Amino acid sequence: MSDASLELATVRRVSLRILPLLSLGYIFAYLDRSNVGIAALQMNQELGFTPAVFGLGAGIFFLGYAAFEVPSNLILLRTGARIWMARIAITWGVIAALTMLVRSAGQFYLARLLLGVAEAGFFPGIVYYIGCWFPAPYRARALAAVLIGSPISQVIGGALGGALLGLSGHAGLAGWQWLFLLEGIPSILLGIGLLRYLTGQPREARWLSAQQRDWLTARLKKDEPGSASTPTSPLRALANPFVWVLTVPYFALFSVTNAYISWAPTLVRDALGIRDTTTGLVIAGIAVVAGALYPISGRLSDRRGERCGQAAFGLALQCAGCVGVALFPDSLPRVLALALIPMGLPVFMAPFWCLPAKFLQGPSSAAGIALINTIGTIGGFFGPSIVGVLKQATGGDTGSFIGLAALALAGALICYALRKAAFLNAAPPPAAQVSPAATLPD
Repeated sequence: MSDASLELATVRRVSLRILPLLSLGYIFAYLDRSNVGIAALQMNQELGFTPAVFGLGAGIFFLGYAAFEVPSNLILLRTGARIWMARIAITWGVIAALTMLVRSAGQFYLARLLLGVAEAGFFPGIVYYIGCWFPAPYRARALAAVLIGSPISQVIGGALGGALLGLSGHAGLAGWQWLFLLEGIPSILLGIGLLRYLTGQPREARWLSAQQRDWLTARLKKDEPGSASTPTSPLRALANPFVWVLTVPYFALFSVTNAYISWAPTLVRDALGIRDTTTGLVIAGIAVVAGALYPISGRLSDRRGERCGQAAFGLALQCAGCVGVALFPDSLPRVLALALIPMGLPVFMAPFWCLPAKFLQGPSSAAGIALINTIGTIGGFFGPSIVGVLKQATGGDTGSFIGLAALALAGALICYALRKAAFLNAAPPPAAQVSPAATLPD
């Protein structure tokens, strides 16, 4: 077998084995953290939650998530990805389902906080795990194949969530209770699947031939950054200045994106004056369009070797969306502007998460990725909460979305400035000359 044929066969085999399961995990993770936005269409009125109470509850998830992010990834390094990621999925599935029992603001805060603690480390674990299996020229596409789970979860969450709200009254449960229960159970089953099918390292993969294992191990070794710029300890990665620089644009992205996830159903319903079920379908339609951008973004980034500039453009799209939401009254143009926010997410994510591997490796990579995600998740608390607080205080959301627009713009400018850092933009060893569609499933 020629070197090119061996490369393509190996990468395709790894893709088909790993990516569908990781993508499914990402779908369920986002579904169980974001379905609160759909549930709010009934839950807030039934339980008497004010905008400030709901905004705090939606955002407090990310405080628990952030607090346990780095420790979770350090535990993953000791236990292995298979065991720890399975534990995460099973735990968050149980807590997500039990959220149906919430009856007060305090219980709502506690359920959301525990859900964040349970899910902490899952996404950084995915990024680290992909880095252990995919050579650099394929990583953006591999990440895009997983990250597309986010809009898919919004499609499922919008369409299914609206339908589940219609079950109100069955078996004495409200529609929002059915939503939490039936969307939590699949995550428990996912955890069992991760435990059964994930493999720790390429050298342990008996589902690859010996020749494929040897090629993949050697190829991944070539992608490791030079020892002079690579921390040898996970703790040293936490002091790396480039890790901290990357936290700023990710904080901006998470603030804006999670403000959208938590408040978009309410904003769309109020702007268009439509029913809850129709609102869910509109949210799902926006997610379909955003989802189509993930494979396009991954291919463009890998082909051009462009990471920083493309990430900057993604944040610029979110900035424009926030400005439009702030300036337009309750109308169709406001919904169209709102739709730009999830469009920016796929443009940003795949190229951005290729950057840590440019200067970190091994255990230090896991710690650095976790730190970036930790700071970002604090933005996940900030975004939904600030919208809720200002909405209750001022009766509108113009000020909060102008602030989010400024934050997105600052993140975009930092990403663009990082284009001058040569080691972040150096081209990796080339992949085999073949269409990306032949190696990674879309």
